[in-house]
Amino acid sequence: METLVPDYERTEMGTIQIAPEVIEVIAGLATVEVEGVAGMSGGISSGIAELLGRKNLSKGVKVEVGQREAAVDVNIIVEFGRKIPEIAAEIQRNVKRSIETMTGLNVVEVNVHIHDVHFKQAEKPEEEESHTRVR
Repeated sequence: METLVPDYERTEMGTIQIAPEVIEVIAGLATVEVEGVAGMSGGISSGIAELLGRKNLSKGVKVEVGQREAAVDVNIIVEFGRKIPEIAAEIQRNVKRSIETMTGLNVVEVNVHIHDVHFKQAEKPEEEESHTRVR
């Protein structure tokens, strides 16, 4: 895959080229906006996952970009108790809409891969002062 999309759009002023990394960031942002997504996963092979709040917005996103079309794969971690098919469908809609709106590329596929389920840890109740051994 080339680093830049060749001759994406030619204007009177020159050529507009969009790097695939830009498409990855757009797809990553559109994915984490969906309620129920706990984080992004680097994939099964890497075994690395990031929960929301991290800076690497293209983590867990792979794109193939042509001159007029793009295909996207996103690897996610879902929150426990959420309906996975609904989350995946919303991700597909949001990623497609975001990329097409921002770049003008036609998104031909958005594949959602669920790699893990995130369980919220129960909050530990704070110990009362009466239970301390030393005052």
